[in-house]
Amino acid sequence: MRNNDSATTHAGHPLLTGGLIWGFLGVLAFSFTVPLTRIAVDELDPLFIGAGRAVVAALVAGIVLALTRQPLPSKVQAMRLLVVAGGIVVGFPVLTSLALTTASANHGAVVIGVLPAATAAAAVLRTGERPAPRFWVFATLGAVVGVAFAVLHGGAVPGLNWSDLLLLGAVVAAAVGYAEGGLLSRELGAWQTISWALVLSSPVMAVLTIGSLSSGLPVEAGLAQWSAFAYLALISMYLGFFAWYRGLAIGPMAQVSQIQLVQPVMSIAWAALLLGEAITWLTAVGAVAVVGCAAMAVRTRLRASSRPRPRAGLRSRLRHRPRP
Repeated sequence: MRNNDSATTHAGHPLLTGGLIWGFLGVLAFSFTVPLTRIAVDELDPLFIGAGRAVVAALVAGIVLALTRQPLPSKVQAMRLLVVAGGIVVGFPVLTSLALTTASANHGAVVIGVLPAATAAAAVLRTGERPAPRFWVFATLGAVVGVAFAVLHGGAVPGLNWSDLLLLGAVVAAAVGYAEGGLLSRELGAWQTISWALVLSSPVMAVLTIGSLSSGLPVEAGLAQWSAFAYLALISMYLGFFAWYRGLAIGPMAQVSQIQLVQPVMSIAWAALLLGEAITWLTAVGAVAVVGCAAMAVRTRLRASSRPRPRAGLRSRLRHRPRP
């Protein structure tokens, strides 16, 4: 491992392709989060899951930072790391854990389906990226199709309730944390950014974890619940961000963020395997539509960057032709 392993410049297709590949690997890791959280909350306290997994990840991150002798971030970077921590270490895990005590995995996928559009908006506001107008068309269409896909699969709800508000809050928190983390990854490196964010937030998360254990350690939880908790702590909370923040750092963030459109598809597939939920023909149709929207969104920048510059017209060349 070395410093600034994610610091890159935006030049040419290889970087764009690299950003998309790393982004997909991160989304693949995150796609297990909702179904595994749903399994964990069956017998573990939601606050313990949301805060405790961050404490475990912070312990691992602290060891990695110490072994590799990473330099301390500057004061400005530390403040920005607190923004990252507030979004993806505190906000998203705790709010989703609380919401999924009453909401199903499919229902969580419905609301979280708007995360790609939210992340793209946060990236544009924070970085000044200016995607083509058609990007926003595909991003919005992708969010609508993604939500409709999850609803048709069985996550429909008659109206907003507390779980929806918690999930929407989680979406906003994650979008801000993703955008700021992607920028910091260009300065500190991908794995360094998530590591420092976890370490800086560990005192708060430790207090929340201790508070969740006021009634004692939930020893009655089974192997499935503890296994799910271990994945949430080590993969969803830590290792998955190695790939995700690297992809965002390579960027462009707005385009890479649209890879998240396939996350509800994968989450529902894992929910079918792990929770026994049925997959119908609507799932296959919806999966194709969602993936298609994601592909069109991420290709908008590729088309723009590969478009040849217009050549001067014949009249213009004749007009500027030197006279003998």
